[in-house]
Amino acid sequence: MKDFGRPVRGKRAGCEFLRHGKADNDITTRDGKRLVVPVQIKSRHTANGILKDAGLPKVF
Repeated sequence: MKDFGRPVRGKRAGCEFLRHGKADNDITTRDGKRLVVPVQIKSRHTANGILKDAGLPKVF
């Protein structure tokens, strides 16, 4: 299975790691907006939804 989490949380996406959240989530920020991102994203649909919340175009 492919992990889509790394490109979503990456510096190229403009995201900055803030802290570890509860369970298997990381809290990242982009333009002052906090995003909850799972550590392992197995679904491309979930990855695209997180990118949409961050204001970025679909990648997967």
